[in-house]
Amino acid sequence: MEVLAIVPARGGSKGLPNKNILPLSGHPLIAYSIKAGLDAKLVTRVLVSTDSETIASVSKNYGADVPFLRPAELAGDLSRDLEVFQHALHWLDKHEGYRPDLVIQLRPTSPVRPAGLIDQAIRKLDASDADSLRIVTPSPITPYKMWFADNDNDIMRPLLTLNEIPEPFNEPRQNLPQTYWQIGTLDVIRPHVIMEQRSMSGQRILPLIVGNELAVDIDDIQSFRKAEEVIAAGDNVRFE
Repeated sequence: MEVLAIVPARGGSKGLPNKNILPLSGHPLIAYSIKAGLDAKLVTRVLVSTDSETIASVSKNYGADVPFLRPAELAGDLSRDLEVFQHALHWLDKHEGYRPDLVIQLRPTSPVRPAGLIDQAIRKLDASDADSLRIVTPSPITPYKMWFADNDNDIMRPLLTLNEIPEPFNEPRQNLPQTYWQIGTLDVIRPHVIMEQRSMSGQRILPLIVGNELAVDIDDIQSFRKAEEVIAAGDNVRFE
């Protein structure tokens, strides 16, 4: 089985400039996602999609394949994952005749990944007829107690309702259904879903449930420190 891991890493980052190559315990942030892909037994290729020559150089130094630079129009603040992955798969097919059986998204801003998690996710999707698999964790806050409000003078509307419970927002949390929150650790997707259904998930999405401690998303300096602590504390992909 040919399994392609793609690490999407654009050069621009307004909130935290050069975020993808800032050091995390002495190594560039993106290096953790590259290493996670290279360490996985079932991943056959790790590719970085970037518009930045600097990120491309760093990625190659850590063992990733960077066969192209992503077009600038696919590296803006509002660029979507779908467009990035379609571009990568189309480029590989056109220039190399390369067509993977499964595609994995490894976001560099989610560097906390237990050893073996990627292989576990690949096996789970491969054994199913689902379109994709996403990592989820139990929601820290129940959405049944969330509301829509246009402004502070309008009447609120509940975000979710339940047929069997008329007013879920007045119920103890323990009486409400368990919900799950998708995190950026990794996604596994069948390529035809990306190219033919034009979707990063499809209709049939499998969960792989993990603990809340993995929900570390890098968006500021403080989250770098948090990621360092979590990575060091468990059996996670890291540099020795």
